[in-house]
Amino acid sequence: MTNPPPAPNLAALRLELARARAERGWTYDQLAEHSGLARRTLIEIEQGRTIGSLKTWHALAHALDIPIDRLLGSLCEGHPPPAKPSI
Repeated sequence: MTNPPPAPNLAALRLELARARAERGWTYDQLAEHSGLARRTLIEIEQGRTIGSLKTWHALAHALDIPIDRLLGSLCEGHPPPAKPSI
């Protein structure tokens, strides 16, 4: 019997996005302009009403000029990330 993976920490993901936006002093409008995403989408993501697609998070990482793993790595906050396979 396999153990299911732990639940992703979506609150930490939203917090990391808010933190990255705040580091730049950007409003939702400014992040929307840089990312090509709708302001409403950004608000809904940060407020937890939607999670966004991988394409959305990719656009956010590029707009914020940060590696996507900085954003998505927060999903494992509170539990260890999966082990890397040995070669």
